[in-house]
Amino acid sequence: MTTTRPVQRALLSVSDKTDLVPFARALQERGIEIVSTGGTHRALTEAGLAPKEVQALTGFPEMMDGRVKTLHPAVHGGILFRRDDETHTTDLDSHQMVPIDLVCVNLYPFERTIRNEGATTEEAIEQIDIGGPSMLRSAAKNHEFVTVVTTPDQYDRVINELDQNDGATSFELRREFAAVAFARTAEYDATIAAWMSRTSSQRFPSVLRLNYTGQRELRYGENPHQLGAVYRDPTFKGPSVVTAELLGGKPLSYNNLLDAAAALELIQDLHDLGESTVAAIVKHTNPCGAGRGDNMVNAFKAAHAGDPLAAFGGILAVDRDVDGEAAAAIVEESRFLEVLIAPSFTQEGSETLAARWPNCRLLAVGPINDQGQDTLNLRSVPGGLLAEERDTHPFSATDLRHLAGPEPSAELRQAVGLASTVVKHLKSNAVCIATPDRLIGAGAGQMDRVAACRIAVEKASKSLAAETGPIIAASDAFFPFPDGPEILIDAGVSCIVHPGGSKRDSETFELCEKRGVTCMLTGVRHFRH
Repeated sequence: MTTTRPVQRALLSVSDKTDLVPFARALQERGIEIVSTGGTHRALTEAGLAPKEVQALTGFPEMMDGRVKTLHPAVHGGILFRRDDETHTTDLDSHQMVPIDLVCVNLYPFERTIRNEGATTEEAIEQIDIGGPSMLRSAAKNHEFVTVVTTPDQYDRVINELDQNDGATSFELRREFAAVAFARTAEYDATIAAWMSRTSSQRFPSVLRLNYTGQRELRYGENPHQLGAVYRDPTFKGPSVVTAELLGGKPLSYNNLLDAAAALELIQDLHDLGESTVAAIVKHTNPCGAGRGDNMVNAFKAAHAGDPLAAFGGILAVDRDVDGEAAAAIVEESRFLEVLIAPSFTQEGSETLAARWPNCRLLAVGPINDQGQDTLNLRSVPGGLLAEERDTHPFSATDLRHLAGPEPSAELRQAVGLASTVVKHLKSNAVCIATPDRLIGAGAGQMDRVAACRIAVEKASKSLAAETGPIIAASDAFFPFPDGPEILIDAGVSCIVHPGGSKRDSETFELCEKRGVTCMLTGVRHFRH
């Protein structure tokens, strides 16, 4: 088998025209005939090059708004024929076809289109490339003779090979590029299949098709003895720590990404509560601080005051841009934060944070007021995957049912939103204690709810005595017995909010009525395992 194959004719049909003209010019200067389609042909002609139109090969014009242009035997015959097979050569000659030795195609921007806000189904469908993947697969299949190019990053290597091999490419390069081409078409088709599954009426398809693009390998996973990597969902729209712009600090670790994702989800929910600026601090995916205020500085200070000990080395998320004033407040005293998440950072804000913590990661995620699409939560278990809808159920003061104790005011109904939102983001079993404006104690991940109450009280103990306003406790699920609520009430809680649903709910109501504590039900459980 001859390892090098000459390139005498190249078919160029690209959506991404980055470096197209220099590449085509380099090919033409080496005596290679160029055939091109539509917009690619216009771009090359306008640059002073002399490409042939694809219809010179097919005898047919492009038609149906460009849907049909390369789907023709003259194109695929020219790509697929084996140069060492006499019958293939005879077929090619008898049908007056010509060989195509290099195929350069990058595909319609389907992934970018579906990420655009407001993109319609019709627009997305028109960006499903048919001819492009077909040519890539034909060229990749016949890589023994044909060079397939899928990205501008490969252009220089092709030109270098042509120079080194007297106008030919090596088998090693063609084989490598063929593998890249098949990976690209597989990724492209999987993205389309995943998008169609998500836009269909069937919430849980019989075959779950997943398509995630590798972003990078991580130093390690949760622990140093575990390998780790991060992948991106190309169909996801909205803020994400995976696609956020890293403005400063070290690369993110596996645990950083988990915690940062938890912090971003929490801040999105808190942002939806109202007009206040909000801030949250997360440690090991659990909120240890959450606060709201009339500006960024006050919101941050409220969040940090909830549990300063736990906040050390935590992940901070805010729903407003971080400027110099906010950054100065964040770096005060002996605080230390691993990651900061915000819509964006001003130059002064970034410089202030970097000067204090050179390794702190600054993640700009864009506008917080978008929860992203209603995708599925997926979790692997040995032998399979669990799938569920994301828990995007919002807090609603109007949905609260008053069952015991003093009648809550409209202000109190709104005030319980912070505690009810935070407890949704704590690992079950979970109970938290808060004022209307900040979290002051949380008990998370406990095997029984009484323990969660005790831990929340212990965490809140330093703040409870100083508070003069309402003290609110929220639980992610019902109280099976009144022993947990009794611990909370003895500590000074004046309002308890939980989903309800226990056979012994009446015992909790009786306790609250007797102790003069307002009890309200949300009717919605928020387990987080």
